[in-house]
Amino acid sequence: MTSLFDLSGKTAIVTGSSRGIGRAIAEEMAAHGANVVISSRKLDACEEVADAINARGKGRAVAIAASISDKDALRELVERTKAEFGQIDILVCNAASNPYYGPMGGITDEQFRKIMDNNVLSNHWLTSFVAPEMVERKSGSIIIVSSVGGITSSTVIGAYNISKAADLQLVRNLAAEFGPAGVRVNAIAPGLVRTDFAKALWENPDILKSVTKISALKRIGEPRELAGAAIFLASDAGSFVTGQTLVVDGGSTFGAGF
Repeated sequence: MTSLFDLSGKTAIVTGSSRGIGRAIAEEMAAHGANVVISSRKLDACEEVADAINARGKGRAVAIAASISDKDALRELVERTKAEFGQIDILVCNAASNPYYGPMGGITDEQFRKIMDNNVLSNHWLTSFVAPEMVERKSGSIIIVSSVGGITSSTVIGAYNISKAADLQLVRNLAAEFGPAGVRVNAIAPGLVRTDFAKALWENPDILKSVTKISALKRIGEPRELAGAAIFLASDAGSFVTGQTLVVDGGSTFGAGF
């Protein structure tokens, strides 16, 4: 493959890649030639995805389980990846959590802290483990999967949206820090996508109707439709893009329904 989107010889860590958006990104990166590390909390689920990728014969996949709430586990994830593939060229921080659904007035401190720790602090940990060698090589791409919730609002997932807004600022700060060394940092902000993680939203007929009504495409997204954005940001096609948020939402945030 000689296209701008070629990832041959690159190594990518994709967190939360045993299902949903993370899995779709990992599968497409492998299809574009990258070696990929499949990571989530459960090793058997990671191994299933890695085996499926390896069976296709494009790219190579290994499974390394790690919880984003465990700093030492994330450090080990990075070290084991380097031992397996030599270096890390791409980091996709996709894993996140949202243990609370409802108005902000009902969330507990423990739930709020878990959301911020898992969705923001864990991304800081991972980038701090991966970035130094990228900076030294003067090459690398870090992608944080945020959400349109970070630029809009919600009456039921407010704390999650706050964490995703923080991720967007994290991206801008890191892009400024790492840019002089040629390391790019960007965010993808998905709209409503048909994943298990977002099931509480798209299975709610009122929410589904309100989202699709104002969406230009009049539907919600599928996981694979987010993968192209990640390939663009990870590859030479996005070599002059950093500090940006790529919204992939079918046109829902600009309100095309009126």
